[in-house]
Amino acid sequence: MRYKRCPKCGHAPLPPDQSLPAACPACGLVLAKFGATPPPRMKDMAGEGMTGADERLDLAGWLFHVPEAVPRAHWGARTALLAVFAAWTLWIWRDVDIARGEAGSNFLHMVLLPFHEAGHYAIFRWFGEFIMTLGGTLGQHLLPIVAGVALVKRRDPFGAALCLWLLGFSVVDMAVYMYDAFDPKLMLLGGNTGAESDGHDWQNLFGDTGLLPRARGIGRFFGFLGVAMMAAGLAWAAWMLRLQRARLTDGSLAGLE
Repeated sequence: MRYKRCPKCGHAPLPPDQSLPAACPACGLVLAKFGATPPPRMKDMAGEGMTGADERLDLAGWLFHVPEAVPRAHWGARTALLAVFAAWTLWIWRDVDIARGEAGSNFLHMVLLPFHEAGHYAIFRWFGEFIMTLGGTLGQHLLPIVAGVALVKRRDPFGAALCLWLLGFSVVDMAVYMYDAFDPKLMLLGGNTGAESDGHDWQNLFGDTGLLPRARGIGRFFGFLGVAMMAAGLAWAAWMLRLQRARLTDGSLAGLE
């Protein structure tokens, strides 16, 4: 494998002979060692498990994975996308009001709603009435969780970070209904409020667990938690862009011949 430009700093030209010990003149990267697969450790070859430190390093490698080279056009598109999400987040936060029943985005609420209903009737209905009732909330949370895990496995932590952002909004959306459970006023899918029907998930869940008197406090807590998760998702995505910036290359071939 021969590099046209340095996969770390982008310097060009590079030495024609890139075998050991050839290095980038600008940053000193040893070209033959970059991206090479490390030899297997003896304990892994013997079938022994990783230590706790090894597992943490492996997890960090998944959550903060950066390709050897990042096409500049892809990085620019993701930067623009993150800017859109940041502006959208500020718009949502401006309108969030847990006490008034406002999650901040009716559009995202409607995106999550089919997964909420599927959680009730297609996924968790087989596990008893309590889990079926809770399953609506679990179903809408599963959408960003499953997508985020899939993106991490595909070595796309930037996309997974935006899934964390969506999960944060889903928690805010849940918090609105938690708060409302104490004195239900929000209109439910059937056209009635929780005071007029038995269809309010969190009124039923809190009633079954004896937590109904604390519903407002619990709702406020999860509202703050959801906002924090949205902020964490944006911060994670921004950090990935910062890491990728050091490996920018021109073209879609990632700087390789």
